Amino acid sequence: MKERNSQKQSDSMRSRVRTSILLLLLALVAVTATTVAWFSIADRARVRTMSLDIISGVDLRMDLDAHDTIEAYKKTLSFEEIAARIQKEKGFSMKEVPLEPVTTIDQRSFTFENGAAASAKSGAYLEFTLHFMAAKDMIVHLTSADSSKNIRDGTAILSDTSSLYEAMRISFEADGICYVYDPGLGDTITKTTSARTFGLLPSEQMILNENNAMFSLKEGEDKAVLVHIWLEGTDPLCTDELKSAEYAIRLRFTGTDSSNQAFDH
Repeated sequence: MKERNSQKQSDSMRSRVRTSILLLLLALVAVTATTVAWFSIADRARVRTMSLDIISGVDLRMDLDAHDTIEAYKKTLSFEEIAARIQKEKGFSMKEVPLEPVTTIDQRSFTFENGAAASAKSGAYLEFTLHFMAAKDMIVHLTSADSSKNIRDGTAILSDTSSLYEAMRISFEADGICYVYDPGLGDTITKTTSARTFGLLPSEQMILNENNAMFSLKEGEDKAVLVHIWLEGTDPLCTDELKSAEYAIRLRFTGTDSSNQAFDH
């Protein structure tokens, strides 16, 4: 009987040891899984160029400031204009200060891997405000469609490092809703109470629909849209492969009626 009890105690001890080892391994895997996506390198991703464009013919305009009439707005914003505004408002150069991996819960406040807050003036991510105005009521969409077969000007994130574009995020906040462009999602969307995260099909397959619809505009009324651009540290592709990567961003907007139908030009 004593030998049997001793055997049971021994088996129980081995079971607890196995369980402890298993839990330790699971904890190690969990820690590894949370850190593998982040890269921690001195030479980070630098912007090469950025352009914002509105499809020709659409009665939609934008600028970095609000105006009284649509004629004062623009169809195109250049890298130089955006860089100058960020330099003025945030105090750093987009050309010289590289992005760092950050993450966010509310698409407005950002943190580093260690949980420390990332300031909009640090250059770890980009923040600026766009102002839109339309000559008629419309829904604004982000589109990957090019203006012609010979011109590549649709929304795209370009880099010699192929995985960078999927780790990038661009958000547009208006009317209490944040519209987050995630290049890796394709024509899908996920929704929460205050955010909609969506992707875009390739240029030749681009369709304007509810998935890529963003904020609405009223004829002749300015709308301020807060823009954030960041490298999502928790994305599986945000790794050391992005070391020294350069990137270019093209953002192209268009407008539709309330049924997501393009206007006749």
